[in-house]
Amino acid sequence: MKSQTKSSKVNRAWLNDHVNDTYVKLAKLEGYRARAAYKLKEIDETLGLIKPGQLVVDLGSTPGAWSQYVRRKMSPKTATGGGAAVGALNGTIIALDVLPMEPVEGVVFLRGDFRESDVLLQLEAEMKGRQADVVVSDMAPNLSGIDSADAARIENLVELALEFAQNHMKPDGALVAKVFHGAAYDPLVKRFKESFVLVKRIKPKASRDKSSETFLIGLGLKAR
Repeated sequence: MKSQTKSSKVNRAWLNDHVNDTYVKLAKLEGYRARAAYKLKEIDETLGLIKPGQLVVDLGSTPGAWSQYVRRKMSPKTATGGGAAVGALNGTIIALDVLPMEPVEGVVFLRGDFRESDVLLQLEAEMKGRQADVVVSDMAPNLSGIDSADAARIENLVELALEFAQNHMKPDGALVAKVFHGAAYDPLVKRFKESFVLVKRIKPKASRDKSSETFLIGLGLKAR
């Protein structure tokens, strides 16, 4: 009984924090599907990554807030204050996730795991022989609470995003990947430094204070 009571208190506390969260309120006001849009927004505004005319690949896209943000950046005439996709799209956005995603106007969505060859072939077909200007990855594993196992899962997903960028991104492109502080963090920073000319680490204001997440941004691929 005690554990159930404690759990319900934690759930109520989380719900209260969520409902009163500034970015949750802002997302509702501006039409974004999740507060995560403001994480990518801050990263983009800091580094100037996303521009009209680009090809952007969004890995781990569901529920679609990052695709919405990119969509907006590629629609210069979009009405102010609307996170929903409106206006002419100048560019290409391909989103991919193992979970379903409600359509975002103009965004190509593929459901599947790009570790599977047929899914990767679909993604490559949609790229139509082009290389991505920007690859963004908000992929995260289901965490078990076992540090060694979780570190391996996190490292694997980021390595997959990095490998995809190395094979499908322009040499002067950028990769944005979510990572978590823990056993996998230092090895991933090392891999990024080995792979990119410049590496930035940003914890956006929209990331919850209690969260161990941060974002690694790799700019310009080193010759392999």
